[in-house]
Amino acid sequence: MDAKQPGRRRFLKSGAALAGLAVSGIRPAAGQTPGASPDVVHKERAAYGQPSRFEAASRIPAGPNPGSRTPLQDVVGIIAANGLHFVQSSYSGDNIDPRKHRLLIHGMVHRPLIFSLEDLKRLPSVSRIHFVECTGNTSPVTPSLTTIRGGIGDGTGKGSEWIDELHQSVQQTHGKMGCAWYTGVLLSVLLREAGVKPEAGWLLLEGAEPGHLSRSIPLAKGMDDVLVAYGQNGEAIRPEQGYPFRTVVPGFEGNINIKWLRRVKVIDQPHMVKEEINNYTSLRLDGKARWFQLEMPVKSVITFPSSGQRLPGPGFYNITGLAWSGRGAIRKVEVSVDSGRTWKDAQLEDPVVRMAWTRFHFPWTWNGEATRVLSRSTDEQGDVQPTLAEFSKVWGVNLEYWRKTTNFVNHFNVIQPWKINGDGSVQNAMLG
Repeated sequence: MDAKQPGRRRFLKSGAALAGLAVSGIRPAAGQTPGASPDVVHKERAAYGQPSRFEAASRIPAGPNPGSRTPLQDVVGIIAANGLHFVQSSYSGDNIDPRKHRLLIHGMVHRPLIFSLEDLKRLPSVSRIHFVECTGNTSPVTPSLTTIRGGIGDGTGKGSEWIDELHQSVQQTHGKMGCAWYTGVLLSVLLREAGVKPEAGWLLLEGAEPGHLSRSIPLAKGMDDVLVAYGQNGEAIRPEQGYPFRTVVPGFEGNINIKWLRRVKVIDQPHMVKEEINNYTSLRLDGKARWFQLEMPVKSVITFPSSGQRLPGPGFYNITGLAWSGRGAIRKVEVSVDSGRTWKDAQLEDPVVRMAWTRFHFPWTWNGEATRVLSRSTDEQGDVQPTLAEFSKVWGVNLEYWRKTTNFVNHFNVIQPWKINGDGSVQNAMLG
């Protein structure tokens, strides 16, 4: 695509800038510290591979709510490893026996059907890359209750601390999402086998966890690209991600991607369950709420350099980040290195997939002066990521509103600025 060619030329022309690597303090390979002598591989480590003990990437608790956040700053490419993929649930899923678990297709169908995991695996499978994102991800609520280092949060706040807005990392602001390669059966295959009646128009998806989280989606979506997935990144879906199988509803709010799927009911209108009229609505300032705002908006974020990181000195850097949209593929990402005064096209890394992360790159030579770096994305529908001022105008509020609000804002997709100080330290500059 056109955006790639200018990026490549800039990389080729940056040979002189590459000389700045020595100035910036990045040591060449020959100067790296030799690794320690190999240890004896323990049986348990050999049975299931683990990252190097020199790698520190990990999830962090998602504040006071059960769950955890993906370390976007450590993700390579466009896939979040299963051990790093965010979790948003208070249920572990460990008690579901795949030999006994069943999926019921019923309601407005000619032939109600029941499927086991074995039944699903006998059907033709597909593998597709998609993101799953919590609807409140990237919301500007500050300060944030979080943890610098830890595992999956248990909701107790144990070991947590308040992180002010300036020091929130990209993991804290954008980490309630992940992107994975899912394998399973298209829901449309199961629905066609059951025989959907003409008067049907919606589906109710329900999970097997305590409380049975359920959501309604249009039948047209279910007949299009929804997956009943039993695999994630080449292995069985993990218990906390919905084992033995779950729905993946590309581009829709994360909570609609029902885990531990136990039934799909074909209906003629939305079921109006608690989750879709109370918990997962978009609250307006007039007290009313918007229902069934299902698609996630176009977004992007620079993951390097980002808050909490430090540039060791002036010189060449590869700015990189992720872009995504619930309405299709990313068509363009622009980067500004002068606080938004000018914008230039970034290079999009292949593959560029619909409803998935797109990795982008931008070559930059930093002169050592304080500045802000930003990215904005455009999807195939022509939707462009807005500034905070543009988003505020739609909401009818001033910028001060975001400094005072204590409510999470669903579908908040504002351009994320990172401030680079003269000493190379990087801070969150969303609110100033």
